[in-house]
Amino acid sequence: MCGITGWVDFDRDLTAGAAHADTARTAAAMVATMACRGPDDQGAWTAPHAVLGHRRLAVIDIEGGRQPMTAATPGSPAPGAPGAPGGDGPGSDGPAAVLTYSGEVYNFTELRAELTALGHTFRTRSDTEVVLHAYLQWGEHMAERLNGMYALAVWDTRTEELLLVRDRLGVKPLYWRRLPGGLAFGSEPKAILAHPGADAVLDADGLRGILGFFKDVGHSPYRGIDELRPGHVLRIGRSGVTVRRYWRPPSAPHADDLPTTIARVRELLEDIVTRQLVSDVPLCTLLSGGLDSSIVTALAAARGPVRSFAVDFTGQAETFVPDFMRDTPDTPFVHELAEHAKTEHADIVVDAARLADPDLRRTVVRAFDEPAVNGDMNTSLYLLFRAIRDESTVALSGESADEVFGGYLWFHDHDSVRAATFPWVAMGMRQATQFGSDQTGPLDPALVGGLDMPGHLAEQYRQAVADVPEVPGEDEHERRMRRVCHLHLTHFLPMLLDRKDRASMAVGLEVRVPFCDHRLVEYVYGSPWAMKNHDGREKSLLRAAGRHLLPPSIAARRKSPYPAIQDPAYELALLDQVRDLLADPNAPVTPLLDRAAVKEMTERPLDGTVGTGFGGRRSAFELVLSLDVWLRDQNVRLAL
Repeated sequence: MCGITGWVDFDRDLTAGAAHADTARTAAAMVATMACRGPDDQGAWTAPHAVLGHRRLAVIDIEGGRQPMTAATPGSPAPGAPGAPGGDGPGSDGPAAVLTYSGEVYNFTELRAELTALGHTFRTRSDTEVVLHAYLQWGEHMAERLNGMYALAVWDTRTEELLLVRDRLGVKPLYWRRLPGGLAFGSEPKAILAHPGADAVLDADGLRGILGFFKDVGHSPYRGIDELRPGHVLRIGRSGVTVRRYWRPPSAPHADDLPTTIARVRELLEDIVTRQLVSDVPLCTLLSGGLDSSIVTALAAARGPVRSFAVDFTGQAETFVPDFMRDTPDTPFVHELAEHAKTEHADIVVDAARLADPDLRRTVVRAFDEPAVNGDMNTSLYLLFRAIRDESTVALSGESADEVFGGYLWFHDHDSVRAATFPWVAMGMRQATQFGSDQTGPLDPALVGGLDMPGHLAEQYRQAVADVPEVPGEDEHERRMRRVCHLHLTHFLPMLLDRKDRASMAVGLEVRVPFCDHRLVEYVYGSPWAMKNHDGREKSLLRAAGRHLLPPSIAARRKSPYPAIQDPAYELALLDQVRDLLADPNAPVTPLLDRAAVKEMTERPLDGTVGTGFGGRRSAFELVLSLDVWLRDQNVRLAL
């Protein structure tokens, strides 16, 4: 999987004189920030105007896949072993291109055969070398040929240009920042912040992004650090920066009937899971007992022995209380599927005291590079992944099936679908009204007024809707539901993929996401809503395609989101920590707070609401505490 970083500077020679030592120190600092993403190896490659850095999580070709990786133009003498440093520059005898790469390309075997036929020679079994030679053959248009999850940077020594590429759905993160002589990039903002030309500043735009329950695509909470959007490539040379979009959900009419569509979904899922089981290290599945993860686990188990893991909370299966979004606890369904598929299963059980531990919150906020309101769901996910990493290096997840197939409640709620905003925000606002609170409740009213969150939300929604391609011949309802599906792929799914990536890579675990295979996404997105909802249930196509793999109870189970702890001890622990924070006049978060409102919250009785991103005292406490940790530990300067 790995972490990538580096920078380009066209104004000076990074290898000359005193600059050489500065370059080495900066490269080492940037690479070190991502040690958790790549615990197995590290490397850096330096040229007069470019530095590429890498931390490696070895998954395929343990010995041969070292990075940064170099390659000569096909037919030219090899510049040395992959991963070996070398000089470059126009007309030099060094490599033609150098790659630092994070992710997995699942069609690398086919690409290797095609490239071999075109005259390329390979020295390793790694997909990294295939990606590098794909660039030499097809340039930036190699992005359209890759099937996988990836973020990569290529320095082309022939043109002295840097290319950044991010996968279609944004499974792997990639950030960048302009510098006076070029730009810096990294898998995470913290890698860029280790460069002396960058600083950690929170401005109004950054705070809006933190508070908005939708993905502020293309931006990070840090001023000046942008996110390369999913499905985009960025190129920088001496003439400047250009960005090109190479993928978007398709707009062609769907030609297949319902039985053919179900059969095609089943065929795609079987191929995708088979491809994503390829690994030279131990592999497992994440199992929640829901439709999505159960289908992935069953498909994996049908191809050989597999381990499965699930998260649970102490005593929650016995004391579970249905809430707004969850009818049933996960554990009974998890155990039923594990027995049905004959997996080697383990529950990772955590308790309230562990989830509320300030040291754990600090670790997770550091991993995420930003605060979060759904605190316990982030921390429990981190603990799940940390426990899994003791046994496995790769895990398959059911993430993104809800966005692709239409699984959430708001897909099927008339008012949410027809609201003039993101459907999940519309439903969340109704929930917040029910609980008598909202996302900005603990913050200073003057600050909130200046942010104009309603205006920001309206503008983000306007831009998102304008990006939805129209399909000829659709009626109004189909057009509206296609818009809803598009919004989920572009502004909801990225939030969950970021969360999954940060929590997993913080412990060096690679999580693969079969439902993000672009072939499946394109095919299902192109199908009409009448098919996605053909039996009146959520995820009708997926349910029909995978029913034969599952026990009847799981095949019929209603959507239940990632679990949240219900133990009141968790909220009580947060309450004590917020009281301590209020007693500290030097707390970094103080300038952002309405102290009187927060104090009043600490005096209320328990409200019993589970963190969902909207409303409730618990969410307010999680926001306040994580904001304070983030501002404190990241040394973030406020510019509001």
